[in-house]
Amino acid sequence: MLKELNQVMDYIEDHLTGDISLEMIADYAGVSDYHFRKIFFYLSGLTLSEYIKNRKLSEANKDLLQGEKVTDVAFKYGYESVDGFTRAFKKWSGFLPSEVMKKGISKSFPKLSFVITVKGGTAMEFRIVDKPAFNLVGVSKRVPMQFEGVNQEIVKLAQSITQEQREEMHALQNIEPYEIVNASYDADYKFLKEEGYLTHLIGVLTTENKVSDRLDVVPVGAGTWAVFPNEGPFPSALQNTMARVYSEWLPSSGYEVIDAPTFSFTKMDQHKKDYAYSEVWVPVRKIE
Repeated sequence: MLKELNQVMDYIEDHLTGDISLEMIADYAGVSDYHFRKIFFYLSGLTLSEYIKNRKLSEANKDLLQGEKVTDVAFKYGYESVDGFTRAFKKWSGFLPSEVMKKGISKSFPKLSFVITVKGGTAMEFRIVDKPAFNLVGVSKRVPMQFEGVNQEIVKLAQSITQEQREEMHALQNIEPYEIVNASYDADYKFLKEEGYLTHLIGVLTTENKVSDRLDVVPVGAGTWAVFPNEGPFPSALQNTMARVYSEWLPSSGYEVIDAPTFSFTKMDQHKKDYAYSEVWVPVRKIE
């Protein structure tokens, strides 16, 4: 995985002044765009779009120091106007492009590279589960992509579920995990503008095919999932587990993420405030 991540960094570096292809990034990474964005975010602390923007502006700073005109530099790095470039550069660096040229001041953001760092010694519990083909059945909607904090659109989706939908989901549920799950899939491709949506489903897993039109059905092929249980304050324990899956476990696990739904469930503790048991199910395959 580390090799693939560094190949993506090289590809981005070679295309800072041209078009950066989502298809090429996904090809180099060997995973879907959505999974790569999650891996990158949890490893670097940046969204991929933030990283690319920072690298472009850092290189633009170097060009300005070497005497290139602001207009030329703006268009070189894909800005549609000098004003747009100036605003972005000022927000990023704290000073105007003209100040770089006149005073020789600068700011830099170096290229990232990824290495394995052994730290902590805290064991990460997981199990590998092979599953037959099944259906995700529930209610779904397109929601903005968000890797941190509470996604209010998902909250609204949960609040919209009717009693009839709940009863049908519980009747259909017949495969592990026997819980109401949150699943995400079908991310779109506007990540370079820090935009983008994915489909979020709240529902159950079932091998049944007879489902009413009250519920959405997503067929999922047979496959393997790595399952990560966690327990603690909610939602911080769940979010920390997600971060560790992508930043610590995956790069050295011998597994790679595949393009299938990731899902999770949470069971709140009735006796402890804001405390829960959760499981994160990540679709994987063994690296040959």
